[in-house]
Amino acid sequence: MPLSSAPRPNLVGTVISQLEALIESGEWAVGSKIPPEPVLVEQLGVGRNTVREAVRALVHTGLLEPRQGDGTYVRSRSELAAAMQRRLRRSATLDAYEVRASLERDAARYAALRRTDDDLAALRAALGGRTRAWQAQDTEALIEADVTFHQKVAAAAHNPVLAELYDYFSDALRSTLSSVMRAPLPDAVRLQNAAHVTIVDAIAARDPDAAEQAAVAHLTEASQALRGLADADTPPHP
Repeated sequence: MPLSSAPRPNLVGTVISQLEALIESGEWAVGSKIPPEPVLVEQLGVGRNTVREAVRALVHTGLLEPRQGDGTYVRSRSELAAAMQRRLRRSATLDAYEVRASLERDAARYAALRRTDDDLAALRAALGGRTRAWQAQDTEALIEADVTFHQKVAAAAHNPVLAELYDYFSDALRSTLSSVMRAPLPDAVRLQNAAHVTIVDAIAARDPDAAEQAAVAHLTEASQALRGLADADTPPHP
């Protein structure tokens, strides 16, 4: 979506709305660097102070993040996602996993009931992406591939509210996924390839009970492993 010259009344609010639209649509993806200030000034047809004020407002809401000497990056796609990120930073990984389990349980069940052939193809492609990232020993790629896989499950549920909520939660979930992927856990627990295959097989078979059980089982395994690590780090009572 190209930027357009902003009308004179309420310039800052208009610029904020245009930038928010680029972020929410994914044209400015989370983690990407936004155009430098002179480019925005030229494309929007406004002054530097207007652009700076708009960017500052989006930094305040958590959508953008300035990096000293590097530029400004997209941090979240919405104020809701930014709020989730702030809340998850103050939360324990296990608490986040409990919320994730609730979303993914329902997503898997509805996906088994409503998935299309295209949904199934997307799930299998995402499953392949996880495997390739693991084989390449690329942890960051594996985290992104895992997020993509579960987003595809949510999309296959064909409930736009659930899918959007999971997308927002996914932006905030990456740090908790990183905790699992980088934890000193057995490879089978960190990858959980068989568990993900079981989810896809249940969705393919249009078996909502099996899909729900597979989703819960895969997150339960990870949360139990994390709980074990937390317990091991807790000093015994005197």
